[in-house]
Amino acid sequence: MSNVPAELKYTAEHEWVREGTPVTIGITENAAEALGELVFIELPSVGDRITAGTVCGEVESTKSVSEIYAPVTGTVAEVNQAVVDEPQLVNDEPYEGGWLIRVDVDDATGLLSAEEYSALLDA
Repeated sequence: MSNVPAELKYTAEHEWVREGTPVTIGITENAAEALGELVFIELPSVGDRITAGTVCGEVESTKSVSEIYAPVTGTVAEVNQAVVDEPQLVNDEPYEGGWLIRVDVDDATGLLSAEEYSALLDA
């Protein structure tokens, strides 16, 4: 069973959100494990607007290519260049050094609690 930190919020598409100003966004350990070793990450740029539920990036692994869906609506404040340079960080530290972007949020409705996300994984 994957690690599902209680302090984070989640989406059904396996993104996580750490509350703060700005919020920090990444993909869950479950998603990273399912994808396998990541070899490429494409993220939005600082200043880009993202809209909850729409594609805002892409991850490529040795197994497949998957889209990253924005869990919130807002403006990208920071991009984690370390994961762009070393995508394996997402596999190694999905909730710490493997975060993807930080966003100044306009709307963060519809996120799942850790319990709700865990129930989704168990379904």
